[in-house]
Amino acid sequence: MDADTILDAALAVAAERGWRQATLSDIAAQAGCGLADVYRHFPSKGAVMRAAVARIDAAVLSETDAGGKDESFRDRLFDLLMRRYDALKPHRAAIEACWRDLRRDPLSGAPLAPALARSMSWMLEAAGAPPRRPFDLLRVKLLAGIHLSVMRVWLRDDSEDLGRTMASLDKALKRWAPMLEGRRC
Repeated sequence: MDADTILDAALAVAAERGWRQATLSDIAAQAGCGLADVYRHFPSKGAVMRAAVARIDAAVLSETDAGGKDESFRDRLFDLLMRRYDALKPHRAAIEACWRDLRRDPLSGAPLAPALARSMSWMLEAAGAPPRRPFDLLRVKLLAGIHLSVMRVWLRDDSEDLGRTMASLDKALKRWAPMLEGRRC
């Protein structure tokens, strides 16, 4: 059994039952494999969450080209995050269920925090943010806050073009892009 099949099963279980109610046994049953197969790839539910985030990162970054350097930092970051929401679209039901669970039990999202920080760090790197070592963590946290804020809009945006999501992201980046880029640090 491969990791992608197990991740797809985990997302299906999360969409159906929510993340808090999902068990590794449920994920194994949905994937049509044994618990040992799940363990071989993911020794915990947190590992499953982190792998799901990494898979989205890889999808977004695989579409990143070096030719976008003519665009502004803000435009590149906007494009990256919108590609992220597009990549998340097939998993919206699972993300909605997880979002509800996280609102009820914020500590259950603790295993996701390092993955989110790593993800946002990659988005900044792909957008071309210059390193500013003392302020990198601040910028990563700021981008994570923007992403989570816009994700709330994305979860309610059922339009085909994600117009409300784009407007929310554009507004946030207009305000915070200079700090994210390191011009106000």
